[in-house]
Amino acid sequence: MASEVAEGALFGLGNPLLDISTTVTKDFLDKYDLKADNAILAEDKHKPMYDEMVKNFDVQYTPGGATQNSLRIAQWILGKPNLATFFGCVGKDEFATTLLEKAKASGVNVNYDENEKEATGTCAVLITDNLRSLCANLAAANCYTSKHLDKNWDQVERASFFYSAGFHLTVNPDAMLKIAQHSYDEKKTYCFNLSAPFLSQFFKEPLLKLLPYVDYLFGNETEAHEFSKQQNYGTEDLKEIVKKISEEEKKSEKTRIVVITQGSDPTLVYKDGEVKEFPVIPIKEEDIVDTNGAGDAFVGGFLAQLIQGKDIEDCIKCANYTANYCIRQSGTLINDKADFK
Repeated sequence: MASEVAEGALFGLGNPLLDISTTVTKDFLDKYDLKADNAILAEDKHKPMYDEMVKNFDVQYTPGGATQNSLRIAQWILGKPNLATFFGCVGKDEFATTLLEKAKASGVNVNYDENEKEATGTCAVLITDNLRSLCANLAAANCYTSKHLDKNWDQVERASFFYSAGFHLTVNPDAMLKIAQHSYDEKKTYCFNLSAPFLSQFFKEPLLKLLPYVDYLFGNETEAHEFSKQQNYGTEDLKEIVKKISEEEKKSEKTRIVVITQGSDPTLVYKDGEVKEFPVIPIKEEDIVDTNGAGDAFVGGFLAQLIQGKDIEDCIKCANYTANYCIRQSGTLINDKADFK
């Protein structure tokens, strides 16, 4: 039960962003060289897009950043404040204030590093046919310092479970590694998400340094296939890929559990030498509002059960519930009281 979980039991390090969401046409994606159902970091050619979105479209602002989203969802399920702690970097501006208010309202104990020179990061969420294209302008989120981590290390020591989306590999992989080492040394649990194909392509070195410490690895089928390609697994069979990821070098004797989602197809889980399939909750096409954040919500539901000591079946059941809830609305908005049982 959540009442038995200690404050600060779950710790996350990530990139806090303010999501700017709107529905656009394929022509708009093409204009900025973006693909549906993908996630990238903004380049100079994308910078004018944010102003164009605000001027020409009906946009919605929601707190974002993959890791922070997952922790907000976990807190929503748990219903007891401050069980999750989140670190990341923001600017000193109104967007930072909005992020802080939203995160705290959802029960997350937020401890932001602040950067006076950079603005709070934003992420364009461009929706076409229920698919989302994410283009993140990290700005201040790209400035997280190890100094902040060291200053607040007591909050790391308090935690028993750790989670980071792979996106933070582009920011401060040393901080991630330090937390992962602590998790290993103290026999705690470290969780990680592949997050996007470009991370396996272009941030392969820090990813592979971190991987031996990872006890639970999350991702979707596209990310798993790209990881397989970069590791030269020589197979397109997703069940075989999941197995091979689990068997990558591991520091502790605990078997790495790999969880790979496939949209509307069953989720694959590799545990104890076998792959199991878990069907998702069916949903009608017309009931899908936005797939943005569904993966984050899935992880949040999973973590909410994991830190309570529940088994894989319960973790997946809750993950399916939170993902299903999320895709029925825009972004990772939380409008109701969780009724997961």
